[in-house]
Amino acid sequence: MARVNKIDSILLREISVIISQEINDPKLGFPTVTEVDVAPDLNTAKVYVSFLGKNYKKRDGLEVLRRSKGHIKSELAKRVKLRKIPDLTFIVDDTLDKADRIEEILKKDNEGAF
Repeated sequence: MARVNKIDSILLREISVIISQEINDPKLGFPTVTEVDVAPDLNTAKVYVSFLGKNYKKRDGLEVLRRSKGHIKSELAKRVKLRKIPDLTFIVDDTLDKADRIEEILKKDNEGAF
């Protein structure tokens, strides 16, 4: 398991750099790679990405990443010494949005208690 965790962190760092420096599409917005989860067999990797802005911007940004998947994989192959680069699946990480909603609910609940 330790090897997979190390690969997770290496891929997270490299994918972040590739996205920020090599994908020049205004629809991408401002993505942040929050987590990479490589399967134990190293065939697939889930790449969790958060975006600043509204939902339609998140959809646009995710679509740009999906279209750029081939380029990202080829760049990873140049930078990371793995026998096979895993197939990447980009997923919107909406953890911060959920936390904000929970915080709002708790605030409203606390305001109503007094």
